[in-house]
Amino acid sequence: MRPQSIIAAKRDGKILNREQIDSFIEGVTDGSWADYQISALIMAMFLNELNSDEQAHITQAMLHSGEVLDFSSIEKPKSDKHSTGGVGDKTSLIIAPLVAACDVAVPMVSGRGLGHTGGTLDKLESIPGYNVNLSTDEFKRIVSECGYAMSGQTADIAPADKKIYALRDATATVPTIPLIVASIMSKKLAEGLDSLVLDVKTGNGAFMESLEDATRLAKAMVETGESCGVKTKALITDMSQPLGAYVGNALEVYECVKILRNDPLEHSEPLVQLSLELAARMLEMSGRAETVVEAMGILKSKIEDGSALDKFRLNTEMQGGDAAVCDTPEKLIDESLLVREVLAENDGFVESIDTKGVGFAICDIGGGRVKAEDDVDPAVGYASLASIGTEIREGDPIGVLYCRNESQFEAAGEALLSSYKIGNSTLKMEALIKDVVG
Repeated sequence: MRPQSIIAAKRDGKILNREQIDSFIEGVTDGSWADYQISALIMAMFLNELNSDEQAHITQAMLHSGEVLDFSSIEKPKSDKHSTGGVGDKTSLIIAPLVAACDVAVPMVSGRGLGHTGGTLDKLESIPGYNVNLSTDEFKRIVSECGYAMSGQTADIAPADKKIYALRDATATVPTIPLIVASIMSKKLAEGLDSLVLDVKTGNGAFMESLEDATRLAKAMVETGESCGVKTKALITDMSQPLGAYVGNALEVYECVKILRNDPLEHSEPLVQLSLELAARMLEMSGRAETVVEAMGILKSKIEDGSALDKFRLNTEMQGGDAAVCDTPEKLIDESLLVREVLAENDGFVESIDTKGVGFAICDIGGGRVKAEDDVDPAVGYASLASIGTEIREGDPIGVLYCRNESQFEAAGEALLSSYKIGNSTLKMEALIKDVVG
């Protein structure tokens, strides 16, 4: 089937059938479609969108462009969680060992941070020696023996997605729901799951800022997951301020280890709440609990009795990391950093936080990437002390910056300060969970 005829059909607003979509994905995978032809069809899809059938077809084609993992030898339910990304969003590091401690296998294929959002793989690599580049055999072995594994996307998992995403990024066609769905779900469904819980962020720190767009995305992903035979549920959650106490890779791991040690930090409560809510749905869908309330009780007991921390320790050892961080999480904090408070310039209440601004401020001092090939400084970061609704006096700290030198502090400190609007309104915090889909 000629690429030109498929491109022309979508250019003219026609509906692509399964054969045409399969031909496109096959061409992406085997290299018979040129980059300019792939880009042309992506742009046509961006402009004319895909209907629900096309969305399901392209997801399934991308899924089967590579290996679909087989965990049938593991006699446990298989479940995973995916977040659409945000600032301080580190729930995966808590959820995976916590759910694994409840006798559910969690094969978690994760990504790296780009732009204002953090990435699970970057956080894990701040643990000395931790290896996220697992082969398929290593990945399966660790899931079988530990209960969970955390790895990057291998060349064998949804290879068409890697090529298409790189071209979407280069051609400004990333923000279109059907292709977002296909990208996310093709990788997650390749994990051989029985169930999947999605954390779809909304607010000024999310890719889908409006609740309407986040809801559309959540419904589309749930529909696609269910159509592929995987129980799927989505929580639409708030990203109008950083989640938890810290932003920055090593600092976020430190916060998560403290939670797993049943010694949470003062500002970690929203992170703990969201992690439990997402994990509870995984237990319920896996048949390990009849209700979310029952699941919550089980999960809390696994933190209190140390089972979740034990899973984190075992996984860290099996993936080559320094498990001593489980006993002394302070080892994760670089003592050579310059630590400076960011001070409020006036009295009032925190009315809003430019969450993307906070993320970019940390990215600009090395805590994240502007381009995919950028290096990351795992140590730098920010402690968020003032949430929306907090009363502030002039000179009070709104946060604490962990950086390398005074010039970084001056630039990032100014950016962080400008991200906080302090006024006279006594606003309440947004609800952490806005809706449940599925």
